[in-house]
Formats: sequence, structure tokens, C-alpha cells
Amino acid sequence: MSYLKTAILLAGLTGLFMGVGYLIGGASGAVIALVIAAATNLFAYWNSDRMVLSMYGAHEVDRNSAPDLFNLVAELAGRAGLPMPRVFVMDEAQPNAFATGRNPQNAAVAVTTGLMQQLSREELAGVIAHELAHVKNHDTLLMTITATIAGAISMLAQFGMFFGGHRDNNNGPGIIGSIAMMILAPLGAMLVQMAISRTREYAADDLGARICGQPMWLASALSKIANAAHQVPNREAERTPATAHMFIINPLSGHGMDNLFTTHPSTENRVAALRQLASQVGGGSFAAAAPEATPRGPWNGGARRGPWG
Repeated sequence: MSYLKTAILLAGLTGLFMGVGYLIGGASGAVIALVIAAATNLFAYWNSDRMVLSMYGAHEVDRNSAPDLFNLVAELAGRAGLPMPRVFVMDEAQPNAFATGRNPQNAAVAVTTGLMQQLSREELAGVIAHELAHVKNHDTLLMTITATIAGAISMLAQFGMFFGGHRDNNNGPGIIGSIAMMILAPLGAMLVQMAISRTREYAADDLGARICGQPMWLASALSKIANAAHQVPNREAERTPATAHMFIINPLSGHGMDNLFTTHPSTENRVAALRQLASQVGGGSFAAAAPEATPRGPWNGGARRGPWG
């Protein structure tokens, strides 16, 4: 059902994009819009992973520079039946993580130093499993496409303000229509983009919990990350909010409840779904996976620390 919903939302986003093109230039405008979308998506397909990793100052690590992290990713990738992704670390105090890449063969998983310092090994395993679930579900490419189309809609809507504003109402949207299009089209694109993102987060939570084998490890991690995200700002994410949907928890300050204006489902809803999954497949209770009850590992200040600390 989640895949069907995602397909419908993506089709709606594409239709909105072509509709803006049609309002600006009629049938030829719709064709031009389609060509622009194809060109921008082709560029994003090949370059989006490098762009976002560079944006967040992520540096690649290997078995020699970060053996604990690298080996954990390798173990979970093997469980998921995925090729070994590239592993990156971001020097960022806010605990968070994301995955990127156009396909499983060219995937990357990036975690912040704050995540490794504040989570136990079990909780970190849940987070990495969630990101690998995005890779396995091809969500990384899907979210790149939706972000690119949404950006192109905003660009076209602004262009239409100048192109259509001087035309009469019979041949173009006119000044009133252009202003409305400039406001409503990007808003509609944003709502669809966010709805797709939230749909995929639930699916990644479910698959990620199955990959690591303990749904409550991920539930505990989500609660911990959500609490910290409210207190520790991610300045790069604040400067580039279009990338917020990539993270496991919304890195932006001030996000609210589970509604159309958030990039992620509410943490409470996600934890509730993981509780239900744990009751169905086993995996312990939330109390057993709570931070104070979880053995301290090298990720959160235990006796043995990794190369990041």
C-alpha cells in the first residue's frame, strides 16, 4: 500500500510540474517543462550523492580509520543482502544520519559524530539498519527525484511571474494568476514531497527493524535523536532545509506534529509502530532497550572509544 501511495503522490508531483509549464506556455510549455525535468533529474541522478555529502562536510572512513563503525555497517549490509556501502562521518554535534546514492551499488551511509557519541552500539545498529532499508527500497533515488521536481516547480512558478504577468487572460495566467501560481505551486509541491518522505520513513522503520532483528533498538534510538534534535541545532541543515527529508529525524528546529507540513512522521507514531512490530515478531520491550538499560559501547562514551572520540 505504501508503494502505491508513493506512486500516486509522485505522479501528482509530475502532473503539477507539467501543469505549471502548461499555464506558462500552453502545450509547448508543458513539453519544455518535461525536458527541464529530465535534464535536472539526469544531473541529480549522477551527482546528488557527492553534492549532499560535500554540503555536510562528510569524510569517508574505512576499516582502518573507523573499524567499529565500518564493521557494524558491513554486518548489517550483509544481513540486508546489500553490497557494502561507502561509510561517511559528519563532524556535527546533533545526532542524526542519512543515506544517499542512486542505487544499492553506489550507496553511502553518513552518520554524525554526535550520533556515535550519544547512542549505544545497539541503538546505532538500529539507525544504520534504517538507512540501509532506504537503500534497499531505492528511497534514496526517489527522494532525489522528488526534491529535484519540487525545486523545478518553484523555479518555473517564479519564472511564470515574469513570463505570464504581462499577458492577457486569454493567452496566459495574467498577473493575478501568476501571483497565485508562484505561491500555490511550490506549496503544493512541498506538500507532496513531504507526504512521500513520511510514507517512506514508516517503510524504512519496519524493514530496518527487521534487518537489525530488534525493533526496540531503533525505537530507543529515535526517541533519543528526537530529543537531542530539539536542543542541538544543525546549522547546515537550517541553511539548506530542502535536504531535511533525508535524515532519519528532522534536523530542523521547530517542526511540529504529524501533519502535512512536516517532513517526517511524529516520533511518537514511529515508536508506536515499532512497539507493535516488536510484539508481533519479538525483540524485547522498550524498557529493555532504554538508554539507561543498554550496555554502553564505544559509540557513547564507554570504556572503548572509536577513532572519532
